[in-house]
Amino acid sequence: MSDAITMRPIGFVCGGRAEPIDDDWDSVETTIDLDASQFKPDATASLSDFSHIEVVYNFNQVPDNEINTGARHPRGRKDWPLVGIFAQRGKGRPNRIGVTVCRLLAVDGLTLRVRGLDAIDGTPVLDIKPVMTGFLPRGEIREPQWAKELMAGYW
Repeated sequence: MSDAITMRPIGFVCGGRAEPIDDDWDSVETTIDLDASQFKPDATASLSDFSHIEVVYNFNQVPDNEINTGARHPRGRKDWPLVGIFAQRGKGRPNRIGVTVCRLLAVDGLTLRVRGLDAIDGTPVLDIKPVMTGFLPRGEIREPQWAKELMAGYW
């Protein structure tokens, strides 16, 4: 394995929730403020042509003792199976990386207004990509029942 990778945030989540809460993210509106020392406003040119963006971010507030590398019951629910860290989307990931597709509401220079981004105020944003149908999953999507139950109130 190689040594550590260093990433510089491209911006930060501003507003929305101050604390992580597991459900009802679809109503949360936030902004992503891109770093003006790294980007000019043309970095977002034509982004408003897309309805959704994929945001890659860092769970920077997850303490070391909450990082999972093995199996656990999602949300601590013993009625759901033990599943490995790579079979779930919890925030206690080995590299603290989160990825979410959210609705892009507006673009104003280096400020993006979004809805449904499950990241809290102050979260470092690592990258943003437009959602293109050509990159959506091809074929049938399969998931276990516990995942459907977990996501029932998430958005």
